[in-house]
Amino acid sequence: MLILLKKEHQDLLTRLETIPGIGKKTAIMLVVLTDGFERFTSGSELCSYSGLTPIIRQSGSSVKGRARISKIGNVKLRNLLFMCSFNACKYNKSCRELYQRIVAKGKSKKLALIAVCNKLLKQAFAIAKSGLIYDETYRNTLVKN
Repeated sequence: MLILLKKEHQDLLTRLETIPGIGKKTAIMLVVLTDGFERFTSGSELCSYSGLTPIIRQSGSSVKGRARISKIGNVKLRNLLFMCSFNACKYNKSCRELYQRIVAKGKSKKLALIAVCNKLLKQAFAIAKSGLIYDETYRNTLVKN
């Protein structure tokens, strides 16, 4: 099965491995669990699929719970990304900046790591859909008319 996966998605695997924080095994699992990113049209859908999106617990005006991640999604993918977020905070510049910005606001470190997981997943989605390799200096600029 691994040989078939490498045969079909070798280009995608090598592009995913260029993202700092994502290794060979993680890239393989991302491709397997997302069907080569073909099932998703946006990074937000992919984050929802993995269960990393925040959910607000509120009922009327009196019951206000803390926001938590939904956890309705693929447990393997969520656990895999959480473990990758530690390395991403060290080696991935944009993930490190995000982590430091959230912790500087006084938020918990775990919340910052979940945000890094979302960032990693969206980076992987962008790499898979664009056909480009990871570029640390790339900035997405919006053109306003």
